[in-house]
Amino acid sequence: MTDFDADKLSRLLLGEVPGKRIHYLEEVDSTNDYAVGLAVAGAEEGEVVVADRQTRGKGRLGRVWVSPPGKNLYLTVILRPRISPSVSPQVTLMAGVAAAEVLSGYCGDSVSLKWPNDVLIRGRKACGILTEMRLSGAEVDFVVVGTGININMDQADFDDSFGPATSLKVEVGREVSRFDVALKLLRGFGKWYRIFLEEGFSPVRERWMASSGMLGRRIEVRSKDTVKKGIFEGLDEKGALLLLDEEKERRHIISGDVVLAEDWECCL
Repeated sequence: MTDFDADKLSRLLLGEVPGKRIHYLEEVDSTNDYAVGLAVAGAEEGEVVVADRQTRGKGRLGRVWVSPPGKNLYLTVILRPRISPSVSPQVTLMAGVAAAEVLSGYCGDSVSLKWPNDVLIRGRKACGILTEMRLSGAEVDFVVVGTGININMDQADFDDSFGPATSLKVEVGREVSRFDVALKLLRGFGKWYRIFLEEGFSPVRERWMASSGMLGRRIEVRSKDTVKKGIFEGLDEKGALLLLDEEKERRHIISGDVVLAEDWECCL
C-alpha cells in the first residue's frame, strides 16, 4: 500500500483504542476473518487489521465486497465491550456514524447513512460496515467491526450488479490519501466508541438520525422471503428500524435490506 504507513499510523495513535496495534497485510482473504483469528488467540481491544487487498472481502448477507489492491481502505477493529449481546447491532450504527463524519469532511452534506450499515454519497454507496460477534457463554467475548471505504476507485471499476456505488475520488475529482482516511476513521471511531460506552446508545442514535436523510421517506425493507413497504420513522432505542407500514402499523425491524422506494405508489 504505497500511500499507507502502518508504523506511522501506530505512532500517531499512541496506543489508543482503536489503534493499540496495527496489523498490516498486503493481501488477505478478509480482514474480518483475520481479525476473528487474532481475537480468538487473545488479541487486545483496539487492535486493528488493515489490508491493501482482500481476495474474499465480506459484505452483509454473504455478499462479496469488491476489494481491488491499491485503491481503497479495508480495515477491521477488534473490540471487547462489556455489553449485552442483544445490543451489539448498535455497534454497527456507531461505526456508521464515525465513517459518515469522515466522509462528510470530504463531501459535506452529500453524505448520508442508510440502515443498517451503509454510508452513501449522493445516494450511492461509498462505505459498508460488517460487524461480527463471538460469545463466551451468555456474554460478549469480542466484536470485530469491518469497514470498507471506496477511496480511489474510478466509476468504470464498479460492478453495477451490486447497485449504485461511488468513491471519494469520483466525488471530489482527485485522488485521496488512504492513510489520511484511515487515521481520521480510527480517531473518529474511538471518539464514538467512548461515547457509546460512557453514555449509551442515545447520542449515537441522535447523530445517526441527523445524518440519515431517511426520516419520513418511503422505503422497502427486503428480507429473504418478504418485502415490507412503508414510511421510515426512525430507530428505536435498540437500533431497530421503525416502519409505519401500509396498514398503518408500526413495525420494529431488526434485519433486512432497505431500498428507497420512490417509484411505487404508497397507499398510506
